[in-house]
Amino acid sequence: MHRKTIFALAAAAILLLVVAGASAQATLSSKEQLGKNLFFDSNLSDPSGLACAGCHGAEVGYTGQDAAINAAGAVYEGAVTGRFGNRKPPSAAYAGDSPILHLEGTTWMGGMFWDGRATGWTLGDPLAEQAQGPFLNPLEQNNDSAQVVINKVLASNYSVLFGQVCTDSNTYYECIGRSIAAYERSKEVNPFSSKFDYWLKGQAKLTSQEQNGLELFNGKANCANCHVPPNFTDFTYDNLGVPRNPSNPFYTEPIYNPAGADWVDTGLGGFLKAAGYSKKLYTAGWGKHKVPTLRNVDKRPYPGFVKAYSHNGYFKSLEEIVHFYNTRDVPGAGWPLPEVADNINTVEMGNLGLSVGDELDIVAFLSTLSDGYMPKK
Repeated sequence: MHRKTIFALAAAAILLLVVAGASAQATLSSKEQLGKNLFFDSNLSDPSGLACAGCHGAEVGYTGQDAAINAAGAVYEGAVTGRFGNRKPPSAAYAGDSPILHLEGTTWMGGMFWDGRATGWTLGDPLAEQAQGPFLNPLEQNNDSAQVVINKVLASNYSVLFGQVCTDSNTYYECIGRSIAAYERSKEVNPFSSKFDYWLKGQAKLTSQEQNGLELFNGKANCANCHVPPNFTDFTYDNLGVPRNPSNPFYTEPIYNPAGADWVDTGLGGFLKAAGYSKKLYTAGWGKHKVPTLRNVDKRPYPGFVKAYSHNGYFKSLEEIVHFYNTRDVPGAGWPLPEVADNINTVEMGNLGLSVGDELDIVAFLSTLSDGYMPKK
């Protein structure tokens, strides 16, 4: 099917979602409310102080909300001082449609985390499995076991709600993951309330620059090949040839990164190798990372707020990453070498022939994807 046809059909799907969202009540279900309580509970780490929301702030589209961190390594410190993860926080919004990780032809699709390791193979829901992960990760919330997390929830001020939603003590931790996933799928987190959404309803008008950016996004720039509405991702994996981020604190992680400065982020391929897949399969995924949603990609609390882009936060502005997509392979463009040279996408990006004005038009369109737009009456 032609990409423009796909985009048109997907845009129609968005319109249905927006209309449905407008008619639905804004209140959360009991399960969604429990998930919200869990998501914002800073007592669920060891030591206490780090909630899920500590790395996934609503004001920036449920990703990293510290401008100073974003401007440097872009990787957030866990509950234990001095311990850092190895990648920037992905958005927790618009992720609920990601299918169970599977191979579709020669293309891996689905799962959660940048490397797909929250596969959905256990719970049948990658988002719920992802929600369980940080609680037990020593580089994040650092709990010793699932039971430790359960005990903290049982002692919380929302324990009654927990008991009402999670009725089987044998599946308490599963219920915790599923409840957070329910909140992350809720209309509070996925409101479809951007200027683009209102434009689809005929309640907002794109500027000529935004309109041209949309046409480029859907055409010459190849963006819509992977960033497909309504979620503006196709849940696949790609190696964009991103350089390593020399400011990543994981390079100097004293305990959890024995490779030190020689560590290479192999992404999906690294996960597949650890999971026991054949060399043919895991090497085909070497260096690939999940295609992120572009919804809220420019959402920020104030104009000068720095957001980081790509799995390692190498890029510090939309202008920079769009320019990279356009000129990565142009002789003399001056980009550093890729961190992983295998499997780089050279078909859909690298030398697109876009002008500076085209790049700015695409950035203008991307800015229309931020939730919270208020249409003029």
